[in-house]
Amino acid sequence: MTEAAKKLEKEGDIAADFLEELLDIADLDGDIDMDVDGDRAAVEIVGGNLDHLVGRDGDVLDALQELTRLAVYRETGERSRLMLDVAGFRAARRTELVAIAESAIEKVRAGEPSVALDVMTPFERKVVHDAVAEGGLMSSSDGTEPHRYVVIHAAVQ
Repeated sequence: MTEAAKKLEKEGDIAADFLEELLDIADLDGDIDMDVDGDRAAVEIVGGNLDHLVGRDGDVLDALQELTRLAVYRETGERSRLMLDVAGFRAARRTELVAIAESAIEKVRAGEPSVALDVMTPFERKVVHDAVAEGGLMSSSDGTEPHRYVVIHAAVQ
């Protein structure tokens, strides 16, 4: 196992310990799944009724992810890019975002000079940027937080 993989695994372990303690304090049922997804640790809370840990449009999940990253930082002294999911919310949203991006890509390929999407979180914009790059087009993030959105353009020839 590489040093980078060991570091990510340690981040996942720290995050899992933090989240298990949080679930115990809140008296919530849930299991913790850990993985390494590319260059980041990925942790998911599964099982039970966890909708309140997601919140409206993932707001609570985003806050919980930041708290978990802070817990990792407290232990390691290094900033974490850990990705947290609860009950598959992010996975489902990723699928939805790829479909939105593909629809916009088709509009640009059909001749529209650019297509602006709705306001998105950093996670959502990253998913769209990746899908657009995979589709061979260009994209940019415009606006200012918390009102940033993705604009898809034809690739520069």
